[in-house]
Amino acid sequence: MAEESELEFVEACAARVLAGETLDEDTLYRLAEINSDEAIALIEAKAGEITRALCSKKFDTCSIVNARSGRCSENCKWCAQSAHFHTGCDNYAIVDRDEALHVARYNADKGVGRFSLVASGRMVRGAALDEMCDILSYVGEHDGIATCASMGLLTEAELKRLRDSGTRRYHCNLETAPSFFPTLCTTHTIADKLATIDAAHRLGFEVCSGGIIGMGETRRQRMELAITLRKADPVSIPLNVLQPIPGTPLADTPLIDEDEIVHTVALFRFAHPTVQLRFAGGRARMSHEAQLRALRAGINGAIVGDLLTTIGSTIAEDRSLIDEAGYEW
Repeated sequence: MAEESELEFVEACAARVLAGETLDEDTLYRLAEINSDEAIALIEAKAGEITRALCSKKFDTCSIVNARSGRCSENCKWCAQSAHFHTGCDNYAIVDRDEALHVARYNADKGVGRFSLVASGRMVRGAALDEMCDILSYVGEHDGIATCASMGLLTEAELKRLRDSGTRRYHCNLETAPSFFPTLCTTHTIADKLATIDAAHRLGFEVCSGGIIGMGETRRQRMELAITLRKADPVSIPLNVLQPIPGTPLADTPLIDEDEIVHTVALFRFAHPTVQLRFAGGRARMSHEAQLRALRAGINGAIVGDLLTTIGSTIAEDRSLIDEAGYEW
């Protein structure tokens, strides 16, 4: 019997996913290691078929506010907010309440579906957590927009306070593959992150968890991240593209090319056929054509507006792109 070609293998993988099967790890790693241009193009095309068949046409949008900035104790090499590096990042203890409420109302009026407070630091606790919960509670009650929080490695008791504020989604990125993470951060582990995610699930939160690509990892390690994210059982996977920030250890990291970004989106769609794959930080440097390809290959959600310490695109620009890709706002 003739050996299965790469194209036949991709076709078979797509057929299995479309039939409702979850691809095993060995299959996903084999898919990630395909290098021929023709087979890579087919992976992108088939990922688009999977997205159209298994995902909603409604595009999921969320907005974020940098609720506490800088002075972070963690030494994540990609991050402008780490106290270990000198990046010129803004430093403040907590965002002005009125400013946060203004941003939430602005995004709600624009039809954005969710509003999130994102805080620097290993965790948010005590009076700072009380203030965050107060903002989220007010937004949820008055602005008609769902709320989300990203506040680090919280305990179950701290997560319950967020839950009591009306927040129903918690964000905690794994960031990269377990085999690569220790080269980028030594002050916490992926196991620490998964423990927080497990606690969030026990309390009934939806979980948003993804990572950053282009930090020097291999394609196989990107698939390792996708596979590890299955342990997090996320409803949403944000995919950030590294924008090297002066002052961080990754400042001189070569930029990942656009074809590789789109290919990563397609591979993640094979690993997570029904999950929202969300454009996050770094996509603003991509061409219009590449962003459109990524949407058609699997991206069906986005963080819109300004993104923490880097600038995103405008809501109007995003809406136009989403329409062009065939999604509903």
